[in-house]
Amino acid sequence: MFSSIDATLHGLSNHDYIAERSLATAVYLAVRMKKPLFLEGEAGVGKTEIAKVLSRMLQTELIRLQCYEGLDVSTALYEWNYAHQLLHLRLLEASNATRDQMRASLFTREFCRRGPCCGRSKPVPRASRLCC
Repeated sequence: MFSSIDATLHGLSNHDYIAERSLATAVYLAVRMKKPLFLEGEAGVGKTEIAKVLSRMLQTELIRLQCYEGLDVSTALYEWNYAHQLLHLRLLEASNATRDQMRASLFTREFCRRGPCCGRSKPVPRASRLCC
């Protein structure tokens, strides 16, 4: 299916997505090199649709994140509950915990809040998720 640019064009066409050769080339290279494909463009040009088609072709889950100005990776994936961490540190200090004990317990799942891309009903394999 991704053995050549022409095969990629044909595969996309078989999934009802008509692509220009330049897009098929980018898709082919991204898949063959196992690298992410970053697309940008105006609303309605087909960015989400190509992602849906590729997820079907590759038989993998599609995780869609609606981007907007000011969104960064920590907000999209997770954020730390700093107030809860500070209270936890105060309790550890009061119990005479060592610095290593404090450091080891500070960045754990207990203090991590899920971001919008982690709020799916279907769990993501542990190796491919960040704190979610």
